[in-house]
Amino acid sequence: MTGQGAFRRALLDPAAAVPAGLVGPGGGPAARRFAVYRNNVAVGLTEALEAAFPILRRIVGDDFFRAMAGVFLRAHPPQSPCLADYGAAMPEFLAGFPPVAHLGYLPDVARLENALRRAYHAADAAPLAPGDLPAPADLAAARVTLAPAVCVIRSAAPLFGIWRFNTRADAPMPGTGPEDVLVTRPGFDPHVDLLPPGGAAFVEALDRGATLAAAAAAQGPAQDPAPTIALLLARGAITALHRADGGPALHDSAEARRNP
Repeated sequence: MTGQGAFRRALLDPAAAVPAGLVGPGGGPAARRFAVYRNNVAVGLTEALEAAFPILRRIVGDDFFRAMAGVFLRAHPPQSPCLADYGAAMPEFLAGFPPVAHLGYLPDVARLENALRRAYHAADAAPLAPGDLPAPADLAAARVTLAPAVCVIRSAAPLFGIWRFNTRADAPMPGTGPEDVLVTRPGFDPHVDLLPPGGAAFVEALDRGATLAAAAAAQGPAQDPAPTIALLLARGAITALHRADGGPALHDSAEARRNP
């Protein structure tokens, strides 16, 4: 193992010995100094996780979350120098963490909180306004560009209800059925909406490049795409309309902003 590898392993393992070659200012052992540094790293990563997953922390409690964070940070050290990205592996970690096996919805909560962070830092995008829509015949055959912040999360749990209950003081108790959610960023802050039945399939199809007609078919013949289209427009989630044949864009908000 390289010197850097040994240092990193020892930094995240409280039982590991001080890496060879570390000495204090006087040339003596640096065990105490290294222990302080190791503790500060663990505290800093734990605080980053607390900031990234406030709903998880609220659900499991502060003490349990900090203990769980200690296990997580040693199994999943940072892969990026940007702490705002830290915690991407939390859903997978929770799915395999025995102490929370009875809380099967926690991985989806972590997925939602990761999506909210990504949405917050996503690139800006000029939204399409309802008045920019073409005639229905052209609209059905159009493809769309979704804003970078848009994310769909499917869940077998009442994910929207869980999120709402843990973020709003007057929220009702979550239900029991599955709920799919849409994450957008209509302004400066991310927004969470409950998707209507079939809405997740509709938005995912649009994101794969399907026309609106094909996306409507993907959500099932019994479902009306109108509520989901209205929600996407209300949240500024559509930024451009394109012809299915690859011709000129029906409407591009970015281009319209450059050439009013």
